Amino acid sequence: MREFIPFAIDEEIAEIGRALVDRTLPKARWTHGAHFAATLWLLESRGLDDVARELPGLIRAYNEATGVRNNEAGGYHETITQASLRAAAWFRAARPGMPLFAVCNALMETPLGGSDWILDYWSHERLFSVEARSVWVEPDLRRLPF
Repeated sequence: MREFIPFAIDEEIAEIGRALVDRTLPKARWTHGAHFAATLWLLESRGLDDVARELPGLIRAYNEATGVRNNEAGGYHETITQASLRAAAWFRAARPGMPLFAVCNALMETPLGGSDWILDYWSHERLFSVEARSVWVEPDLRRLPF
């Protein structure tokens, strides 16, 4: 069962996004839902191209601030980040005008809301390879729909 508490207002999404950027988000709050919330918030204010460039550095800096090492075995993961970013952008684009908190809640009710959604597209071996952690690696099971 997923442990996700739905958001009630956009400010909750913004708070997570700002705290990621400021590196003040408590590590316990950096959940799967928070990853998508922060990504959606960044997309609203910066656009896909800018977020695709900036998000890796933001996550790496956040990891370091919370004591998580970014290396070949843990921390930042390029393929998961970029796939999730594409998923969030696609999901948001299909819901113009919907409040951001409602978009995030709806996203979390789909298969994307499970942290294992990505294994429908990548084999475990490929996804958790050193290469996929450091650079974008195309899916090996099936093509992404977004």
